[in-house]
Amino acid sequence: MRYVILVGDGMGDLPIPELQGKTPLQAANISTMDDICRQGELLRLQTVPNGYPPGSDVANLSLMGYLPEEVYTGRSPLEAAAMGVTLAEDEIAFRCNLVTLGQTDPEALTMVDFSGGHITTEEASELISALNQEAAFEAIRLYPGVSYRHLLVFKGEPGAMNTVPPHDYIGQNILGFWQDYENSALWEFINKAEDILAQHPVNQKRIAEGKQPANNVWLWGEGKTPSMRTHSATYGINGALISAVDLLKGIGVYAGMDIINVPGATGYLDTNYEGKAQAALENSKDHDLVFVHVEAPDEAGHEGSLEKKIQAIEDFDSRIAKPIFQGLKESGEPFRLVVTMDHFTPLSIRTHSLHAVPVCMCDSQGEWPASGLTFDEENSLDRPLMENGALFFDKLLSK
Repeated sequence: MRYVILVGDGMGDLPIPELQGKTPLQAANISTMDDICRQGELLRLQTVPNGYPPGSDVANLSLMGYLPEEVYTGRSPLEAAAMGVTLAEDEIAFRCNLVTLGQTDPEALTMVDFSGGHITTEEASELISALNQEAAFEAIRLYPGVSYRHLLVFKGEPGAMNTVPPHDYIGQNILGFWQDYENSALWEFINKAEDILAQHPVNQKRIAEGKQPANNVWLWGEGKTPSMRTHSATYGINGALISAVDLLKGIGVYAGMDIINVPGATGYLDTNYEGKAQAALENSKDHDLVFVHVEAPDEAGHEGSLEKKIQAIEDFDSRIAKPIFQGLKESGEPFRLVVTMDHFTPLSIRTHSLHAVPVCMCDSQGEWPASGLTFDEENSLDRPLMENGALFFDKLLSK
């Protein structure tokens, strides 16, 4: 039996007036996901436990069969694992975003762009290298990641601060959060980083080209090394993970999965969809489980772009779900295919929400009842609820 999980990050949404009360998922052309859902069982899954923030870290831990209440220590240690960074007992990891901040008066500091204008990985690597050389001190190590997403490791206790995800405050005054950093041992680094980034040729060129400069760093998602059992130890399966995002790769590392790096996978609308689909089918031949994650719908949701979100959903359907579904059927081997999302990223709020997510589970041998329904948020509302990821994995792997 082959097991494949397809995750369109942040695909879920709320009814939108411009779409006559439909969600982007309902308005998009998703003929393949609809076919899978009609043939499979439609359920709901609570990916975020009570009391936890609706982040991709917590939600994707659930989608991989874990209980966040037992294993979650923070986002950044997971990203550190993906980057091959081992944390000592006295070290703490932070996500280090390259962001665009703007200030028009002393009482307001605006989160203009949480992604530094979706800065390229090549540009970001130059900036992180400069910060390592000119701003970091003995207790700090910086590691370049993909696009705006990077890692900072601090040795010791950073001090009291209230860190928040920058994508939760797009276009808002974040001066209070910014001032919280002043009480930490990281304030000297943050101050130096601001000056270095403002003067760096990469940002000067971006400004000249009419792009947003990555003019500040934003530290958040801190944590220490978690303790997690592998899928092999818990379920007796081996797996492969396909994603452009270090957070997902880190969860895969702790789960004992093989991390498949697809050339051209960016975590945005320009990602290599075809390469991901091909890699999924190839790796399903010698892995029990393949987990395919696509970030683009979430990024579009954070941007507040209806057009981009519908495009991201349709690309996920036609360039990920369709070739994988067809390939699994053509293989002639039994399979179970899941289509879902980690959380909603409603365009109206441009951040994540706590809604339970729709999950379509299709068994090629007809072990689960056919829903006869299209795949969307409304159709899932009266379907049975799986209260956590462990129950979801138990069902997926049940004989």
